[in-house]
Amino acid sequence: MDSVAPDRDGPAVEIRGLHKAFGSKRIYEGLDFTLRRGEILTILGGSGTGKSVMLKMMLGLMDWDQGSVKVNGVELTGLTEHAMVKVRRDVGMVFQQAALFDSLTVYENIAFPLRERDIRDEERIRDRVAEVLAEVDMAGSEQMMPADLSGGMRKRVATARAIAGAPGIILYDEPTTGLDPINVRRLIELIGKLRKRVGVTSIVVTHDLEAAFMVSDRIAFLGQRRILDIGTVAEIRNSKIDEVREFLFAMDPVEGAQS
Repeated sequence: MDSVAPDRDGPAVEIRGLHKAFGSKRIYEGLDFTLRRGEILTILGGSGTGKSVMLKMMLGLMDWDQGSVKVNGVELTGLTEHAMVKVRRDVGMVFQQAALFDSLTVYENIAFPLRERDIRDEERIRDRVAEVLAEVDMAGSEQMMPADLSGGMRKRVATARAIAGAPGIILYDEPTTGLDPINVRRLIELIGKLRKRVGVTSIVVTHDLEAAFMVSDRIAFLGQRRILDIGTVAEIRNSKIDEVREFLFAMDPVEGAQS
């Protein structure tokens, strides 16, 4: 099953009838989900509802018990690791804690995925690193070490690394965790800028309501082992589903009272 023919005209991600359990703990029961091409979609939901698990499945890093997961039209079920590597090349990931290599410079961190793609032209790598650092407003930081970076700078370098291979899809796992309000706004603005400049499709997993409302084209609410509601920011703010309304109120009483 090594023949992978991606479809970049249809949905970026399609999940159908997904079931997943960890022992006796059921995470999904018939989860259905579609990520439209070119959108920024945020996934909200309480702790333990499987938000980050969904991202890992899209990368083929975690198996599921039943159902279908397609990325760029490619069915991941039963895919060999060799074929999965090809799928991952079009998917960038920004991890919650940035996950930079502490012993490598900013330059080497961003060059790493390029070398993994068998790019050996150092001039080409140098130009690409400079280009993506400029995209995230970190130009000239190539020789800095991760220990010398603030939390916001680390997230921006992690984002530069994620886009270095020019993926069509970027997954953000709790990107604003640990950031002060100024850096939260900077990162959210960066996600929107990348969509406009680079044309990427993005999924953002977060607990941060303000960030979700700022950046999203649509919001999906995960609960009761499935997507309970999905829609625009206005539609989610005015959701008629009790669990969604309760979540909004718990995270922001003023917002919840308005919904």
